Amino acid sequence: MRLDTLAPLIENIQRGLYKKAVITTHHKPDGDAMGSSLGLYAFLKHHVGDVRVITPTDYADFLNWLPGNDQVLIYEGNESVATALTEEADLVFCLDFNRLSRINEYGDVVRNSKAEKVMIDHHLEPEHFQQHTLWDPKSSSTAELVFHLIKHYFGLEHISKDCATCLFTGLMTDTGNFQYSNTNSLTHLIAADLLEQGADHVAIHERIYDVFTPNRSKLFGYCMLHKLEVIPELRTALIYLTKEELQQFDVQTGDTEGLVNLGLGLRGIVLSVLIIDRSKMVKMSFRSKGDFAVNEYAAKYFNGGGHRNASGGASDEPLENVVQKFRDTIKDYQEALMAI
Repeated sequence: MRLDTLAPLIENIQRGLYKKAVITTHHKPDGDAMGSSLGLYAFLKHHVGDVRVITPTDYADFLNWLPGNDQVLIYEGNESVATALTEEADLVFCLDFNRLSRINEYGDVVRNSKAEKVMIDHHLEPEHFQQHTLWDPKSSSTAELVFHLIKHYFGLEHISKDCATCLFTGLMTDTGNFQYSNTNSLTHLIAADLLEQGADHVAIHERIYDVFTPNRSKLFGYCMLHKLEVIPELRTALIYLTKEELQQFDVQTGDTEGLVNLGLGLRGIVLSVLIIDRSKMVKMSFRSKGDFAVNEYAAKYFNGGGHRNASGGASDEPLENVVQKFRDTIKDYQEALMAI
């Protein structure tokens, strides 16, 4: 089900009523978060006088090449400037998240801003903090929804090469290079339109996927050799990393991206789990095949959520406790896992 209440907002944008806008996305933004944000930026800067992209935290350096990246302001370390920009804005676009807790301390700044809030997102169970909504949990990505906004209300010709490049990046990464179950015929039609508008799929793929550093490569190899645990009676794969292991491989933002998918690539595995001690919190990533709803499992046990086959969670318990809790609770799903 798609919820689109943007019509009054679009009319006001077309009439030039907004002078300042901020675009933000979730903490530690991924390819869809940055692709949709910078894609919207490339479009919106022609319709609103002053547009800024503010991320709550830093993000992987393999996204720094995206057009418009030099205009991004990171909230952490720039709190005063980011707060002032948000307070002065007429509009705040919230992309690829639907709860203000997903942008950490910056969430209070957004909530308290007098700007009109716009949520564009495809995750389940949104919090209502916005005046304008474009939400569709069946959408492959937030980039797809931004594409819909521009094409439907303004026309395909308003998607520049820079905009197309950013949106294609979001579309490609959130569909796992067009291989996840959220990929459908519409996804490919949108990709085709973006290629027609100038996106270079070969260059984008190289800049996203062919960027492993030696340390990141060693981390993945180490996990495959020493940390990957297969639980055959549950058709499950598990990797967990201590903070000491992160230090050993000098893990930087984005270095663990895709690590959870290693387990899911094994024959017969339908659930892959990555648990990482991030010092302040233990973070979890879940990936599944078929109809095993990892978002429901993550919400029940690990304060998480997300998509049916791709979700996350977190805990303030010690790493060993979190791992043991996972081992204990996942046993209750043996029948469901073995039936896939």
